[in-house]
Amino acid sequence: MKTFLLIFQIVVSVLLSLSILLQDKGTGLSATFGGQGGFYASKRGADKFLEIATIILAVLFVGSALAFLYV
Repeated sequence: MKTFLLIFQIVVSVLLSLSILLQDKGTGLSATFGGQGGFYASKRGADKFLEIATIILAVLFVGSALAFLYV
């Protein structure tokens, strides 16, 4: 069981890193450091999918980390 959790956490952490890196560069603090500034627009399509995927992966990552406490 511990081996499964370890592999699961590694896979989730890699996917979480990729989903964060693939998000739009013109939003958030990156606009302060030379990204595209501008007005706030609602997210659509791939941006919305990446946002939801990032949230789900973050919850899975924290959940698997907490699962190590009980295994």
